[in-house]
Amino acid sequence: MRRPRRTHPRPRRTLSLLALTPNLVTILGLCAGLTSIRFALVDRWEIAAGLIVFAAVIDGLDGLIARKLDAASPFGAELDSLSDFVCFGVAPAVLAYAFLLDPLGDAGWAIALVFAICCCLRLARFNVDRAVPEAPTRTHFTGVPAPAGAMLGLLPVFLALGGALPVERVPLAVAVWLGLVGALMVSRLPTLSPKALRIPRERAPWVLVALALAVGIGFTRFWLLMTLACLAYVATLVYAALQRGRPPAAGTDATGDRHGR
Repeated sequence: MRRPRRTHPRPRRTLSLLALTPNLVTILGLCAGLTSIRFALVDRWEIAAGLIVFAAVIDGLDGLIARKLDAASPFGAELDSLSDFVCFGVAPAVLAYAFLLDPLGDAGWAIALVFAICCCLRLARFNVDRAVPEAPTRTHFTGVPAPAGAMLGLLPVFLALGGALPVERVPLAVAVWLGLVGALMVSRLPTLSPKALRIPRERAPWVLVALALAVGIGFTRFWLLMTLACLAYVATLVYAALQRGRPPAAGTDATGDRHGR
């Protein structure tokens, strides 16, 4: 009597367009980052900085879309990581050097390299930690995430484009700031995670009003909005550093900073 052959499910040869949507969004962000480098090389600073901001917005959308469509995949995760390095490591470094650090010569380029390498190390650590299951009570990242690091690194660019401060006259201060942001990306400092934010119902209308105000400022004084956003994020970093410096309260877990990436 012949035994029935075991049949193994064949891998699907086609994918739905919805399954590819997160990767398509990631590619869109990557194109924005690469094009930002192109405009930085021809001294189109406003467009170059705006494209990096656009890439940061896209970066927040692709993961959300992947989760909503249940289309997350290892390929998509690796593609997103490589895109992040280009958009938030290489592109900001090239823009900052071409716009503000060029007067420092080789030293300015060295600082730009340090920033890009710190971003690369931050993403490499994230990829390694991704295999570790997340704690359900995680309330923070470890170190400044790459998109936030890119925005902080571009703070002098935002100040210059908005006419708030003539930072182009002090390239050494810009170099120190860029190096500091790079160090924050590879640090173990617990930083704000949007997933941990909870808004009381009675305050929800005020949040919507604040959003409308931010949109209004964004349409009229975009670089001012980006500057204020960066300064607000810096305030959260200062708060996190002060909280970390305090001794843990009785009954708290001393290993809490291990959660998050």
